[in-house]
Amino acid sequence: MKNRVKQLREALGMTQEQLGELVGVSRQAINAIETGKNEPSIWLAYDISKVFDEPIESVFLFEESERKSRADISRGNAYGAKRN
Repeated sequence: MKNRVKQLREALGMTQEQLGELVGVSRQAINAIETGKNEPSIWLAYDISKVFDEPIESVFLFEESERKSRADISRGNAYGAKRN
């Protein structure tokens, strides 16, 4: 998942540490989200979007991905197989 967290944070002149304090996570967690190493929970994504006063889908860009979701894997669709 791509995101605009760094862009929006820097536009406000905010550090990763300051954003982390506002949403209750570490600077390292914010860095991992910004660099795409980690994806936030839906609740953390919501809190981050509220800090920027932006809709969640404007901050976090959900695109089609090669990576299969956990739901697809648990339904047996790990390789794109569809059930009838």
